[in-house]
Order: sequence, then C-alpha cells, then structure tokens
Amino acid sequence: MKKRITALFVSMIVATVFITSCNTKHGEKHEHSHHSEKKFDNVEHANVENAIKDYVEGIYLVDSTRIERSVDSTMRKIGYWYHPKKKEYVDNLPMTYTQLVSLAARWNKDGKRADESSPKKIEIYDINSKSASAKLTAAWGIDYFHLSKVNGQWKIMNVLWQSIPEPEE
Repeated sequence: MKKRITALFVSMIVATVFITSCNTKHGEKHEHSHHSEKKFDNVEHANVENAIKDYVEGIYLVDSTRIERSVDSTMRKIGYWYHPKKKEYVDNLPMTYTQLVSLAARWNKDGKRADESSPKKIEIYDINSKSASAKLTAAWGIDYFHLSKVNGQWKIMNVLWQSIPEPEE
C-alpha cells in the first residue's frame, strides 16, 4: 500500500512537471510573481491621489470642505488606536462621515498635531474603471482606502486605519 501511494505521488509530480513544460513550450506564460507592475492611466492616478490628498490635508489644515469634496457621505471608517499607557490597541473604533467632517474641523486646530513636515505618503495599489485601492501614511498612522468613481469623481468609500504603536523600550 505504501509503495502504491509513493508511486502515485511520484507520478503526479512527473505529470505536473510535464504538463507545465508543455504549456510553457506552447507559448503560455506563467506569472510567478503576485506583484506584477500595473500601469495606471495618468489622469485617473492623479484624480485618485488628489482625493486622498484632500482627505489628509483636510485634516492637517483644518479644512473640512476638503473632506466633503473627497469622501462619500456613505463612507465607512473603522480603526485601531494604540493606547500607549495600556500598550495595546483599542479595537474597532467606527467613524461616520459626519464625525470625520467634524474631526477635520478641529483635529489640528492648534497646529501641534501636524505641520508642513508631517508625513503624507500615498501609495496607490489598484485603479479600475469604478474602483481603486490605496494606502496613506500620515501623522496619526496608516489608512487603507477603497475608492469609487461616483458621478465621474473619485470618492473615498471605506477607510481601515491603524495608529502606529510606540516603540518598545
């Protein structure tokens, strides 16, 4: 029984190698990397990036009109804030569109939370005709975005964020 299982297993491996080599010889290309470079339309890339810039600069510059321009009123935002004294994350903090607009109008009112040198690194992962995904690294942490093209304009629909934990001593 053991010999039959071993022979069957070896036969399966040989067949897989043979089929793969035949397919490759006949012009089929196999992607070995999950991270193939995707080319984005320059205009759409700029429009997605501008929506995220409006979001981060709306909060940094205490300009809630930029949130209103870039975020859909049906937005769902949820996050994980790191509590430095407890040395743990406070989970699942939801935020509505209205709460985000209100937060943008006051979060940096004294100018002490963010300035010109504060991070606002935007990475766009994917852009399709109606959907896009991206990441923002900002003063408060990391935001992951889903955007949707609504009436010809890119709007932020979902945000999943996490604050950056204090370094361990």
